[in-house]
Amino acid sequence: MDLVIAPSLLAADFNRLSEQVRAVEQGGAPWLHLDVMDGDFVPNISFGPPVIASLRATTRMVFDTHLMISHPQRYVEAFRKAGADVITVHWEACTHLHRTLTLIREVGAKAGVALNPATSVDLIRPVLHEIDLLLIMSVNPGFGGQRFIPATIQKLQQARDLVRGSGATIRVEVDGGVDAGNVSACVAAGADTIVAGTSIFGMADPAEAVRHLICASHSTTTV
Repeated sequence: MDLVIAPSLLAADFNRLSEQVRAVEQGGAPWLHLDVMDGDFVPNISFGPPVIASLRATTRMVFDTHLMISHPQRYVEAFRKAGADVITVHWEACTHLHRTLTLIREVGAKAGVALNPATSVDLIRPVLHEIDLLLIMSVNPGFGGQRFIPATIQKLQQARDLVRGSGATIRVEVDGGVDAGNVSACVAAGADTIVAGTSIFGMADPAEAVRHLICASHSTTTV
């Protein structure tokens, strides 16, 4: 699969959201990662459908919507109506995961499942053929700017092997602490979708930061 850079809106300057979204799009990022937090499943609150809907008219980027919330099935339709193209829910938050994934697809979005750092990749096996994206968290979710957990590299390898063995077409995404120093290792381990927040929006020129990350992802690091 082609490599996708998905800047995380959580790290953007909320006084200049539209401007910053345009910048990363011009820098070559085809996706925008939208971290939705409820203060319950994770210890932080971010934004919801109104913010997503307000941005939808400003860009054609794929809206990669990551629901770090309890009972995500209650809000799937609202996020799809707001403009979400991909809706990812956490394995840890879903009592009936298959039912939630079915609902996501029924409303016309692509379905993803996220795994926290302590959650085994093997637990995703029963729904592999129901998902379009597998998100491996490389930090404990809830806050931006955290340090990348090194054990994620091995977990990405496990995810890559599981996806390849299934024969399904599934993107492998990594999220948390990804920057120019570790992105090539993530790609070599199996990630094809890279979420980056601070390392893009924390820079003076987010467009150039996207280009730099793309370049760094193609270095010769191997796993």
